[in-house]
Amino acid sequence: MFKIVRKERLNSAVVLLEIDAPYIAKKAEAGQFVIVRASEQGERLPFTIADYDREKGSITIIIQVVGGSTMEIDRVTDEGYLLDVVGPLGIATEYGDAKRVAVVGGGVGCAIAYPQAKKLFGMGAEVDVIAGFRSKDIVILEDEMKAASTELHICTDDGSYGTKGFVTNKLEELINAGKNFDLVIAIGPVIMMKFVCDITKKYGIKTIVSLNPLMIDGTGMCGCCRVTVDGKVRYACVEGPDFDGHLVDFDELMRRNSTYKEHEKAHVCRLTGGVRNG
Repeated sequence: MFKIVRKERLNSAVVLLEIDAPYIAKKAEAGQFVIVRASEQGERLPFTIADYDREKGSITIIIQVVGGSTMEIDRVTDEGYLLDVVGPLGIATEYGDAKRVAVVGGGVGCAIAYPQAKKLFGMGAEVDVIAGFRSKDIVILEDEMKAASTELHICTDDGSYGTKGFVTNKLEELINAGKNFDLVIAIGPVIMMKFVCDITKKYGIKTIVSLNPLMIDGTGMCGCCRVTVDGKVRYACVEGPDFDGHLVDFDELMRRNSTYKEHEKAHVCRLTGGVRNG
């Protein structure tokens, strides 16, 4: 059992959980993830480690509450317990000798972008964080991202906060203004990562993406997380989740991620309040 030591609602659909997990906190690095199960009957869900505190022995995950399984996790209150938290899984992000980096996050993907920016900023790199949201009311982690960057650029689709437009527009604007990035890290909706990679490929900038394919066991046995990279099948849970964005077949990833779209819809019983998927 894993105790939740802090729970914070970041917006109407996103919740932050700080979990007592000293063994995971001791080894965790930016880019890695954990698999969480709320109960014996619960679904195994992968979440990126958004932060960790080695001294306190805790890790932080950020959850978008969109279906029955995430609703179950959300119902766990402060000082409640999760049945399983397994990790750290995946390969930690490798930055090479990057000195000027743009970290691009979209929506709840900023929960993954933040630890990347924090790690790089702590290493002395110049970091521009470009964070995109639909509107002001769903902006998350603004203070944290600001503290972990040289410059923070917030974009909203509707212009209600920051710069109106997409993260891709801001990224290209910064490149054209003379920001000589030697690395771009893009994390968010697959379509966003695809378009970021289209831009960086044009300018010859190395780009890392963190992929979010379907996943069950997180150890490479089930094969659900397979993605095509440079024409070869790769398994995101053990060979990723980071890959060279210029080599990823994003169209295939989008098709596979939508396979169970109808089944993922949550149904709430009006009599019992129970939740089930499908």
